[in-house]
Amino acid sequence: MPRRRPRKRIASGWPRPQAPTGANQVWSYDFVFDWCANGQQLKCPTITDEWTKEGLAIEVDGRLRSGRVIEVLSRLISERGAPLYLRSDNGPEFVASALLKWMADQKIQTASVDPGKPWQNGVAESFNGKFRDECLSLEWFRSRAEAKVVIKSWRPHYNEIRPHSSIGYLTPAAFAAKFNQQLPLPQRAGTLRDMGGFAPRPLQHRP
Repeated sequence: MPRRRPRKRIASGWPRPQAPTGANQVWSYDFVFDWCANGQQLKCPTITDEWTKEGLAIEVDGRLRSGRVIEVLSRLISERGAPLYLRSDNGPEFVASALLKWMADQKIQTASVDPGKPWQNGVAESFNGKFRDECLSLEWFRSRAEAKVVIKSWRPHYNEIRPHSSIGYLTPAAFAAKFNQQLPLPQRAGTLRDMGGFAPRPLQHRP
């Protein structure tokens, strides 16, 4: 019998570049695809906070270009302040010139995933897996309109009801609230936008 070659092990334990040390510092974003029963495609950009594991946004549409992604990110920044980094892979949706220019205008740095190292975007991969297993694979969407309603109701369930093992089996919302209570009193706030030990930068408006 031929001798079996040892399988190469992927060093998934290596630390992520630009790992966060607080809330609202690093956001990850990715795309999840699915189909409705009527043949309509679902393209869902997902955005997560790498520190709190919170699902910040899930958009649902058939085609989403860079301009729509910028709208979603702009809305989040107006609510929470701008993160220091946005992490993504190197797909064409993430390296569009309009998106990169917008990030430069907002002074947001990129934290791209190295080719062949998906664990560097592990938070987004984990969120997307749960999104698929606990929502997309369990539902039968008759139309894109129905999918938008169901997915909109799933994200609060993930943030506020479902415990997460990597944050001590707390929900992302409970973990964020606990982290907020540990901050000095002047830094506390009722929302996540004032957490992380720094004042998030506001949205930069073009002249």
